[in-house]
Amino acid sequence: MTGEQQHKETLTEKSASVDLESKQEEEEAGEVTEEPEDRDLAKMLAEREQEIQQLNDRLLRLAADFENTRKRLEREKSESISYANESLLRELLPVIDNLERAVEHGESESDFQGLLDGVRMTLKGFLTVIAKFGCAPFDSIGKAFDPNYHEALMQQESPDHPEKTILQELQKGYTLNERLLRPASVVVSKTSD
Repeated sequence: MTGEQQHKETLTEKSASVDLESKQEEEEAGEVTEEPEDRDLAKMLAEREQEIQQLNDRLLRLAADFENTRKRLEREKSESISYANESLLRELLPVIDNLERAVEHGESESDFQGLLDGVRMTLKGFLTVIAKFGCAPFDSIGKAFDPNYHEALMQQESPDHPEKTILQELQKGYTLNERLLRPASVVVSKTSD
């Protein structure tokens, strides 16, 4: 081997050695730079996991709050349905008291006029109470038959009235806040055959 060849080999070896060393230095430098990146990523991952856990906890609390609210509303609705008529019934109790007094008066006295007056007063009390709650009777006698408000139970010939005029009311009709609660049961006129 000539000196020149040896020199080239030595240069090649040195170059390879330098390349190897620089690669090792790069790797070490890369490891050094990757290490903080790994730490940053691990830190970010831990933060995200903690954030997810907090969000899950919050979601569970919200779901529990929602469920409690739903149960409370159901309970309040049930109670309101159970006691919806409380004010109506409270208003009717004095009317019942008056009826009881009328019955006692009828049993102890032979004064039928007094009994009749008591019953009339009690009826007036009933009508007053239901009027407070928007319920009112409507008059039908002498009016034209309206199937939306009347139920014809019978027809009767009447030369004095036009056809389909209400002659008699067998049962009063009632409205509740302008809506039909119960139709009136009526006798309607018809023409002679």
